[in-house]
Amino acid sequence: MAEHTHVLFVEDDDVIREATQLALERDGFVVTAMPDGLLGLEAFRANRPDIALLDVMVPGLDGVSLCRRIRDESTVPVIMLSARADSIDVVLGLEAGADDYVTKPFDGAVLVARIRAVLRRFGHASGPNAAPAAGEAGSPDGGVLHFGDLEIDTEGMEVRRAGAPVGLTPTEMRLLLEFSSAPGTVLSRDKLLERVWDYGWGGDTRVVDVHVQRLRTKVGQDRIETVRGFGYKLKA
Repeated sequence: MAEHTHVLFVEDDDVIREATQLALERDGFVVTAMPDGLLGLEAFRANRPDIALLDVMVPGLDGVSLCRRIRDESTVPVIMLSARADSIDVVLGLEAGADDYVTKPFDGAVLVARIRAVLRRFGHASGPNAAPAAGEAGSPDGGVLHFGDLEIDTEGMEVRRAGAPVGLTPTEMRLLLEFSSAPGTVLSRDKLLERVWDYGWGGDTRVVDVHVQRLRTKVGQDRIETVRGFGYKLKA
């Protein structure tokens, strides 16, 4: 998977930037490394990488703002890097459109594993854990599921609300497909981390919570219900 995969890495610490770049290149990734956010944005537009790794605290244009700029132009996967497991850093990055985050200092093998997990999700957005078979949920009509005014085309990977297209990132699409595969069934945060984020290990459930909130703003606040102490469910 890593061969020819282009990574944009924005990090202002010279030692971390150079060491991480070497580690990723040893694993077969092609890396463009930049020391600040403005140069990172230029590199993104010039190279259109397959994935972006953005440190939160970089000069010029901070990582959260850079993530927003990237998300305005592309659905490319983004992983935020933060020196602190601070709730504000994590939530701001995820709300800006990041798909995941890694706390520094990080082990190179862990970072590579997280990158591979994100790339698997984006490369198989309609994989076996995501897309429901026709007839399993909603009211199927040629691969289209209907939930009130919400239409989910599980073959074309398109969503419409009241007939208008809804723009979802691949992670948001996988999350919605997971809900639509079992409408009315409560899915725990840990189960969603496993199925949507491809975590074979424990993860931060804040990733799930923020993505659910983002998804609600697009498909309807009342479409996905919170079941306190258990998780979330799509209203049938």
